[in-house]
Amino acid sequence: MKKFLRSQLIIPITALLVLVVFNMFRDLNFFTIGLVQNAAGNWVFFGNLINIINNASELAILAMGMTLVTAAAKGQDISVGAAAAISGSVFVSIVLSFPPSWGIVLLAFFISMLVALCFGAFNGTLVAVFGIQPMIASLILFTTGRAIAYWINGGATPTIPFGHPAGFLGSFIPGSPLHTPIYLVILCGLILGLVMKFTNLRLYVQSVGVNEKAARLAGISPVRIKLMVFMILGICCTFASVIAVGRLNLINHETILVGSEMDAILAVAIGGNLLGGGRFSIVGSVIGAYVIQALTETLFAMKVPSTDIQAYKAVVIIIIVVAGSSAIKKYAGQLIGKLKQDRGTVLNGRANEAVSHDIRKGEES
Repeated sequence: MKKFLRSQLIIPITALLVLVVFNMFRDLNFFTIGLVQNAAGNWVFFGNLINIINNASELAILAMGMTLVTAAAKGQDISVGAAAAISGSVFVSIVLSFPPSWGIVLLAFFISMLVALCFGAFNGTLVAVFGIQPMIASLILFTTGRAIAYWINGGATPTIPFGHPAGFLGSFIPGSPLHTPIYLVILCGLILGLVMKFTNLRLYVQSVGVNEKAARLAGISPVRIKLMVFMILGICCTFASVIAVGRLNLINHETILVGSEMDAILAVAIGGNLLGGGRFSIVGSVIGAYVIQALTETLFAMKVPSTDIQAYKAVVIIIIVVAGSSAIKKYAGQLIGKLKQDRGTVLNGRANEAVSHDIRKGEES
């Protein structure tokens, strides 16, 4: 039990279980999954659970990159929405410049990813080389990023024609019953998982986050690691942007992934990660993203007005974060230790009483 309390996954798993139990008592139909024929004539899955997994895709991908930045740089990047706007604008401008084909979509994706990598490297340089706090460093791109996207679009809102392969990235690949964003989340997770398994990235990130001086003495370059995590976050922004563009078949520099910065930071916090850096759990952050989306879907199912949802989310998320704070964990650990100690005292007392009783009985006989 004590080991579970110390686990980073206790907060997101507990929060998810609470939402599941709440919806079980509220309405079991919330968990219904079915098949329906969409406008293109393909059979696809539908239901609240599918909506949660699908609609949280962009946030889950951003949370993966934000986790690494938080762990290594001991701060957060608040420019992910702006970086996604730039990346998405580049993607759409290239896609619309050539005849529709998957080859052009892939080319546009890789070019937009290179652009996002450059902006990630820019933020990383400010943090790693010049020692600027991550939130302040990323404030520059947060302020100017959407204006840059506006210039790329020429002030317009370019629309991707219906049936264009780029649109499938946010909807369905023909013949697939699952939304394409779900596959892209799995792809990002697999890539990061393989990198963590076959390289020392996890060890290096945690070492820099826990003690930068000690990491440097051990031969690890904090500058390189910080640059790397910001660039990985840039790649995550590209994935999130193409999903967001594919959902609506257009790019709007003002609204694409607006507010995603705070949700990504919340997902990292709910995932049990310390916002001050160090040990991290990407799995926890992804679960945190799904917790946020599950809460949103639950509120929609309860017919809570959309204008009030942010307030309800804020209250619940405050409870979740406070419940998972180090102070609460410490108190819970002490309480469990005290209960075990009291139980041991009671058992010892009973054992002593039994021994005394046997002694008295022997003396009487």
